[in-house]
Amino acid sequence: MTQLRPTTPEDASAMARTHIDTWRAAYRGIVPDSFLASLDLERRTEQFRSFLEGSEANTFMVEASGVVVGHLTIGPCRDDDLDAAAAGEIWGTYLALLHWRRGIGRQVCRRAEAMLRERGVRKVVLWVLKGNGVERRFYEAMGYAPDGASRTIEIGGEPLPIVRFARELIAP
Repeated sequence: MTQLRPTTPEDASAMARTHIDTWRAAYRGIVPDSFLASLDLERRTEQFRSFLEGSEANTFMVEASGVVVGHLTIGPCRDDDLDAAAAGEIWGTYLALLHWRRGIGRQVCRRAEAMLRERGVRKVVLWVLKGNGVERRFYEAMGYAPDGASRTIEIGGEPLPIVRFARELIAP
């Protein structure tokens, strides 16, 4: 059974390791290889530590059989075109590579939706790199669909399009 627990600053290193490993596996061929190679564990750990201390989001460690396998961050929707009281956002979900394709991602996503629903949110959004077909198919299988919003972000000096996915929540 997958469990979620609130993070502590001591979790920053585990978060950084999972984040780096996930990016290197999931975004190879999508973001510049030089950027992926430049990801630094110590620097990323400090970034996560700072994020945990000052964020309006809630971050949880994902545990399976008592072992940390990833992390989840949810919070208010950060997009100006949506009402933050009615829309929540999955800011990020990261799972260690050994735990991909075992149903954990689905469980974590459903838990995120339930937590956001408890806050009165009626719609959940998340952003996906347009070129990441695997991630797009995962969220589509979970009932998410592009809602027409898109923008370009820069990663490693490369402009990359991202697409917003959304899913309406229904009462349990």
